[in-house]
Amino acid sequence: MSEAKAYAAFSAEKPLAPFTFDRREPRQDDVAIDIMYCGVCHSDLHFAKNDWGMTQYPIVPGHEIVGRVTSVGDKVTRFKEGDIVGVGCMVDSCRTCSACQDGVEQYCLNGFTMTYGSEDRQDGTMTQGGYSNKIVVSDHFVMKMPDGIDLASAAPILCAGITTYSPLKHHGVGEGHKIGIIGMGGLGHMGVKLAKALGAEVTVFTRSDAKVEEAKRNGADHVVVSSDQAQMDAVAETFDFMLDTVPVQHDINPYLASLKYDGTHIIVGLLEPIEPAIEGFNLVFKRRVVAGSLIGGIAETEEVLKLCADQGITCDVEMLDINNINEGFERMEKGDVRYRFVIDMATI
Repeated sequence: MSEAKAYAAFSAEKPLAPFTFDRREPRQDDVAIDIMYCGVCHSDLHFAKNDWGMTQYPIVPGHEIVGRVTSVGDKVTRFKEGDIVGVGCMVDSCRTCSACQDGVEQYCLNGFTMTYGSEDRQDGTMTQGGYSNKIVVSDHFVMKMPDGIDLASAAPILCAGITTYSPLKHHGVGEGHKIGIIGMGGLGHMGVKLAKALGAEVTVFTRSDAKVEEAKRNGADHVVVSSDQAQMDAVAETFDFMLDTVPVQHDINPYLASLKYDGTHIIVGLLEPIEPAIEGFNLVFKRRVVAGSLIGGIAETEEVLKLCADQGITCDVEMLDINNINEGFERMEKGDVRYRFVIDMATI
């Protein structure tokens, strides 16, 4: 084993604090990585505070990881020492079920292993994430970073990028489609960039007048202030798709009314019950669909990394010293970041 330095949550009430723990020695199919950058996702905050009721402490968050390979197991052929690689939200799955065989490991019928806060399938230990200086991961769940991509701003593509790309690809969003992006945060601004890259006409829905210019700077063709009923009325039955990135409960009925018949409303941000309830009229009379989507498979993640490298797409980031992670959490909770913090792990 090798000692890792990290920041961890020790309870829901306490701030993150320095933590040392042992990383396993690489197994035959493992890749050992020195972490260079780690994005800060809102899920990290939820997990640290046990908002979902499944956190086991101490927990080291972080699942948007970019680093340099330091060693590989005997059976690893895809990577070598010195390669620059990424690790996203998963570090294992059963690999044999129909979902895994279809390349959508995030829907593993036996449950995928999260980068942090999951039980390791082989030794039963708790996985620990990227707010640390090193990590060891099975090579199947490691991705080579494409040449030319900006490494720090690419880290959030491993979560925010793939979370928005996967449903766009699955539902065939592209040329000739009109899509609304609901919310202009970490997920939303990547949704805008990726939907534009796929050829769609993109409209951002925001409740804030202050974000109108931000949305346009990120490539949105149009912006609708959803708190203005006249603007909402003007776009009724207009869109083929809605990509809903809002992580808190909100009324989706006005957005359903903005879809054409056969339109699809895709939820990627909300994990709580939908409140207020969906009005059946909004679905039945226009054959509309409400769908969900969770991150993306490893092949899809490699695909979106290449797309971003080829088209110069990056996440808008603010660099963060690991020693200021608690301040970062506080600002993120207030929505005071445009649009993703990335930790420079050289500061640990």
